[in-house]
Amino acid sequence: RAEKTEVLSDDLLQAEKRLELVKQVSHSTHKKLTACLQGQQAVDVDKRSVRSPPKKLPLTSLAQCLVEGAAVLGEDSLLGKMLRICGETQDRLAQELQLFELQIEGDVVDPLYTLSEVEIPNIQKQRKHLAKLVLDMDSARTRWHQSSKSSTLSNKETPIGAKADALREEMEEAANRMEICRDQLSADMYSFMAKEMDYANYFQTLIEVQAEYHKKSLELLQNVLPQIKAQQESWVEKPCFGKPLEDHLTLSGREIAFPIEACVTVLMDCGLQEEGLFRVAPSASKLKKLKASLDCGVLDFQEYSIDPHAIAGALKSYLRELPEPLLTFDLYEDWIQASNITDQDKRLQALLSTCERLPSANINNFRYLIKFLAKLNEYQDYNKMTPGNIAIVLGPNLLWARADGNITEMMTTVSLQIVGIIEPIIQHADWFFPGEIEFNVTGNYGSPVHTNHNANYSSTPSPDMDQSDRRQPIDQSDRRLSDQSRRPLSVATDNMMLEFYKKDGSVESVWECE
Repeated sequence: RAEKTEVLSDDLLQAEKRLELVKQVSHSTHKKLTACLQGQQAVDVDKRSVRSPPKKLPLTSLAQCLVEGAAVLGEDSLLGKMLRICGETQDRLAQELQLFELQIEGDVVDPLYTLSEVEIPNIQKQRKHLAKLVLDMDSARTRWHQSSKSSTLSNKETPIGAKADALREEMEEAANRMEICRDQLSADMYSFMAKEMDYANYFQTLIEVQAEYHKKSLELLQNVLPQIKAQQESWVEKPCFGKPLEDHLTLSGREIAFPIEACVTVLMDCGLQEEGLFRVAPSASKLKKLKASLDCGVLDFQEYSIDPHAIAGALKSYLRELPEPLLTFDLYEDWIQASNITDQDKRLQALLSTCERLPSANINNFRYLIKFLAKLNEYQDYNKMTPGNIAIVLGPNLLWARADGNITEMMTTVSLQIVGIIEPIIQHADWFFPGEIEFNVTGNYGSPVHTNHNANYSSTPSPDMDQSDRRQPIDQSDRRLSDQSRRPLSVATDNMMLEFYKKDGSVESVWECE
């Protein structure tokens, strides 16, 4: 048996080993990369190649579903508009993805397939053929040597004749064929080694194409986001409970918060004479339903006109659920300090000064609310809600500290001071906020125009008075000359409020501030 002769250099033997490793890595990478292409997801992984026909992208199916959903819901709904915009966006993303995958297939997947399934296998096939030729050459050489040895032993001379010549020619021909194959294989293997940079460029191309695809996709999404936000901002039906007052007014394009106007206008028509308004608790289920409907920008006048306590409860809930009280955290200490002033005229001036420092959105809504509460006070003979009583049940929903203490502490300290703020403002509503007010701001409800119900108090600064004069304290000499019976009502004393608590029966029934 002939021994195998090694005809390749050490460099080529090392290249042969690397050849097999590169083939394994390229085949595995091609398989995994093809699996990532969504256009090939319906094709058997083992049969995938760049020649497989592209399938419908999942993004294309999603885009079609969104557009169809938008058609079902209609363009008059916010959800329908969002579905249409998102559907069109997904379709454009699908188009970008399709172009990306086509480029990946052409520049990366196809070359990897050619490398692992064509080029390297061809070199390995040549290597096997060379091994066969080497074996043939070794066999021919062995036969020639054996023939030569036998002839030498018998004749003691160099073998001659036709047989020896034939064996030598066979050996030389086999060697010639081996050399030709070896030279071709060596050239292909050296070429493979030299092209390693080209093979490495496949993966650089992969990253560059991915970067370009994601860049285009990001630009597309960034361009469509303002459209989506604009649609949402232009949509008037937005939740309002628990939202900052300024945000609600800005988004809805209103001056008066919708829950405040809706509740006030309904109460103006059907609740002014309701006994215990704002004090009697409504049904929890009805209140929940009413709040939800107001959050949707809807109020069924017919349903709730027979239940003014539910309307009043919803108004209190809205005020209490504001992230910041209507009278603001920043002015909390100023309000409390103003309420502690003993001189009535100075106290009114301090309250007015603090009120004027409210943000415009807050002061507009506070003015609207106070005018309504002053109107409610005109019917106190029927509803039993005096300014003091109104201040007790509604005041804690208009002003509170950043971190409320326990209920007992609030009842004994802060609540009395808040009543001292709200009660005089209700009593002197037309001094704090001169002029008439139209409660039906948006024209969606019918409500009377508020009139000056404190006009009889001559010592109260007149609404027609110049602003600079209106803010000056009342001269004490003028006060002595005026009729004592025509002075503005004083702030309720602590004893009066405690008496109200006692008559009401319990602390909890008064403190319905949600």
